[in-house]
Amino acid sequence: MLAHERHGAGSPIVLIHGIGHRRQGWDPIVPLLVAEGHEVITVDLPGHGESPAYDAGGKDVKDYLHEVFEELYAHLGIDRPHVVGNSLGGLIALQGAVNGNAGSVTCLSPAGFWKGGRDFLYVRGLFRTMITAAGLLAPVAPLLMRYTVGKALGFSWLVQHPSRIPADHALGDFRNMLKARPAVAQLFKGAYMFEGPLPVPATIAWSEHDKVLLPYQAKVAQQRLPEAFHTVIPGVGHVPMSDDPQLVARVILDSIARAGKGTGAAA
Repeated sequence: MLAHERHGAGSPIVLIHGIGHRRQGWDPIVPLLVAEGHEVITVDLPGHGESPAYDAGGKDVKDYLHEVFEELYAHLGIDRPHVVGNSLGGLIALQGAVNGNAGSVTCLSPAGFWKGGRDFLYVRGLFRTMITAAGLLAPVAPLLMRYTVGKALGFSWLVQHPSRIPADHALGDFRNMLKARPAVAQLFKGAYMFEGPLPVPATIAWSEHDKVLLPYQAKVAQQRLPEAFHTVIPGVGHVPMSDDPQLVARVILDSIARAGKGTGAAA
């Protein structure tokens, strides 16, 4: 069973983090969504945070993640929640919609829209480089994460404003990235493109200063998923939740509102 937390009451929103991250990455926006009358469920992916190790048992990534989320939703007693995902979490949200496990999806710089092998090698190489660097910095990480310069060393490739991450969260994220290395390797081996179409209302929101999934991929997503609502989140990096919690929460709430109205695509 995936590790998870439940907050508030109301129509459920499931928040899914990206590769190498953990559920606490959503903490800045959880109270903002709860305040608008939602139950908010944050989840650790397999091999991340407090979830069990990644163990696909021979299944491909797509089928394995579908299985673990179906198990989670059955345990929680929820059906077709609003699903929000960042990076890999966005791809999981999109695939969940195809599988009938989401009432609407909101994707923050989702994976699955690179143009080809060279672009994918860039992303995989970036993670490999930064995780290797994190391993070298691990002995001094508790000290580094107290200071803006240390947070910048660890997270400027992921966020636009590293100083806005609390020191304890920064250290937890740093340690989690190292702990998640086996799962990260397996997820990259099984990476796949998302083609669509989408059977539910969807918002694709790309971070303006994304250094991981470069912003040109927003155009690829718009070409492949013309039925979705496409937008850009200004002033934020690939993992935008700590950069501007109010703005990210508004993107999510607006997406859910559009889904409730049944409105179609827009740019």
